[in-house]
Amino acid sequence: MPESFEAPDPSRLFREARGLIEFPRLFFRFPELVWQPRGAGQPVLILPGYGGGDGSTAALKIYLKFLGYRARGWGLGRNRGSAADLMPKVLKRVSSLAHRSEQKVHLIGWSFGGYLARELARERADLIGQVITMGTPVIGGPKYTVVARRFHRRGIDLEAMAAEIEMRNRVAITIPVLALYSRRDAVVAWQACIDANAQNVEHIEVRTTHFGFGFSPEVYKIIAQRLAANRTSAPERVQRELWRWRWWSATRQAKR
Repeated sequence: MPESFEAPDPSRLFREARGLIEFPRLFFRFPELVWQPRGAGQPVLILPGYGGGDGSTAALKIYLKFLGYRARGWGLGRNRGSAADLMPKVLKRVSSLAHRSEQKVHLIGWSFGGYLARELARERADLIGQVITMGTPVIGGPKYTVVARRFHRRGIDLEAMAAEIEMRNRVAITIPVLALYSRRDAVVAWQACIDANAQNVEHIEVRTTHFGFGFSPEVYKIIAQRLAANRTSAPERVQRELWRWRWWSATRQAKR
């Protein structure tokens, strides 16, 4: 495990207050966000961070619905950080969305929610189109977050958790992953958000705080553009192939 960086100092958490400016910036940049590429009903599941629930991701969900995506919250209440308990429940939600829409589900995970999204993609790539993480520690887990000291006081073995995560990371994720990170993050060490070993992960640095990820217009714009890069839904593809077949059939009839 890399040791060239440490968990953020809790005394610097006051810097997260800067994230409050992100919400009013959404209104100022609304005209720009409105004109981002639209979706075509693709399912998107948004997973909140540790301690958060669907309320924390409501603004992003509303925006993606406006753009035409079938955006959903995870519907599991507050994220209490137990991957073993949450993984089966989130997988059930993903499977249901994929079955109803007959499409792969796009996952957006904030902080620990991003960790869950990555692990689901690692296990069930057949159900998931892509993963977008926001301030997600992919190295060390809580070891490089502001809650590290609290976990240590509770007797939680952070080194064992970090070692387990490192072992999990040896299993390749085969679908595209976009990892958003910020050097202004006072909750998660930004270096822990960099997955240097994965082949399918793209990293983009943004200018926001950890709490600002869920309301940043810069983040919203990147997400909208990335989702749109693979926006052709299954029904659209079927319809397109149907029209091609009809054109080919009509051409053959005209030649006879």
